[in-house]
Amino acid sequence: MSEFDLSTVRTYPLASRPSKVRVEAFAKAHAPGQPFSGFLASLPDILGAADLRKVVTAITRARERGAPVVWGIGGHVVKTGVAPVLVDLMRRGFVSALAMNGAALIHDFEIALSGGTSEDVDASLGPGRFGMAEETGSTLNQAIRGASDRGDGLGQGVAAAMAAMAPPHAGASLLCAAHAQQVPLTVHVALGTDVIHMHAEASGAAIGDTSLRDFRRFAATVSGLAGGVYVNCGSAVILPEVFLKAVALARNAGHGLEGLTTVNIDFLRMYRPETNVVTRPVAGTGGAGYSLVGQHEILIPLLAAALVEA
Repeated sequence: MSEFDLSTVRTYPLASRPSKVRVEAFAKAHAPGQPFSGFLASLPDILGAADLRKVVTAITRARERGAPVVWGIGGHVVKTGVAPVLVDLMRRGFVSALAMNGAALIHDFEIALSGGTSEDVDASLGPGRFGMAEETGSTLNQAIRGASDRGDGLGQGVAAAMAAMAPPHAGASLLCAAHAQQVPLTVHVALGTDVIHMHAEASGAAIGDTSLRDFRRFAATVSGLAGGVYVNCGSAVILPEVFLKAVALARNAGHGLEGLTTVNIDFLRMYRPETNVVTRPVAGTGGAGYSLVGQHEILIPLLAAALVEA
C-alpha cells in the first residue's frame, strides 16, 4: 500500500494566518496591593472573562439609560450566601425587578427568621422529618392565603408579611430588601415542588392564584426589557420556562425587545437556560446572550464587584 505524498503539501507563513487568540488578549500577572479594578483589567480578554466584561458593560449601560435589569433567582443562590451582595446591588440601582422560584422564597424566609437554612435531606428523609419545619410551613402558607385574599401577588404578599414580622436577619433577606427598596418581586412555583406544599395549611387555590398573578406582572416587566438585561441565576427549569412564556406574551403584544441582553449564571450549561434564556429570546433583537459558567458564590460577587467598580 502506498503512502500519501507529502511533498505536494502547500504551506503559508504563520504571520499571514488570522488567529482567534492573540497575545495582546492574554492575562497580566497580579501585582500585590493593586485595587480590584486592576485585577479586572488583568483578566484575559478571552472566552468567559471577555463575556464577563460584556455583561458588566450591558448592565451598566442599561442602568445609565434607565432600562430594566431584571434578576431571576433560584434557591441555590440563597444557599450559597450571596444575598447580601444582591441586596447591595438593589440599593445601588442594579436590580429593577426580582423573580424567584419557590425554593428561593423558602430559603430566604428561613434565613431571615432563623439565620439558617438548607436542611440535611439525607438525614431527615428517613425519619419523616424532611420539610416539616413548623414556621416555614405555617407562616408562609398563611402569608400566601392572605395575599390571595387581598388580591396581591405571591412575592408581594410574602414580602409584606415578612417585613411586618421584622425578622432578626432581615438584612440578609432578598424579600425584605425588595419590600424596603420597593423593588418589584414575583415568585413562580409549580405545585408539589416545594416543602410548604406538604403542609395542611397549603391552599392550591391561593398558591395558584398568587403565582399566576405574579406571572402576569412578570410578563409586564419583561415586555419593557428592550435595551435591558435579564439575568437568570441558579434556576434550571422553572424560571427559564416562565421567562420564555413572558417573552412570548411580549412578542405577541408587539414588543420587539430590541437590544435585549440575557445572561445565565450557573455551574453547568443546561438545556433550558441555554435555549430559553441565552439564545431564543435574543434572536432577531440585535441583542446578545451570555453564559457565565462557575460557582454562584464566586461569580455573583465577582460580577457585583465589577458593576460597583464600573
